[in-house]
Amino acid sequence: MPLITRTFIKTGLIAFVLALIAGVITAARSLLPLPSFVAGLTPIYFHLFMVGWVLQLIMGIVYWMFPKYSREKPRGHDELAWAAYALLNGGLLLRVIGEPALAAAPEGPWGVLLAASAVLQWLAGLLFVVNTWPRVKER
Repeated sequence: MPLITRTFIKTGLIAFVLALIAGVITAARSLLPLPSFVAGLTPIYFHLFMVGWVLQLIMGIVYWMFPKYSREKPRGHDELAWAAYALLNGGLLLRVIGEPALAAAPEGPWGVLLAASAVLQWLAGLLFVVNTWPRVKER
């Protein structure tokens, strides 16, 4: 299994555990008096689960299992895969910081973090598609 695949999957597993923790804290909001930033954990739960866990698992497996690109570069361009990994997780990190901060201080500059998060994740998706597209072919 390639290093990038293992990295995507292990990072996804960490995101899965963090998503579950965010989900439990979010559910506890109805039972306990919690600080205002906890309201920002609902979108964090969904992003950690869908982007952090599901998408990273898919991306890692696709990079590993899809048909070969060529003999010289069987998995496409490694640099693009690593760049997609960095951009996706950078965007996810900005989202994890920005959502609770925006919930706690809506008048603050935190919306910029969320916009940057979206751009980074969009770029990651674009790089993933560019790197994967040539590998989707007939036998």
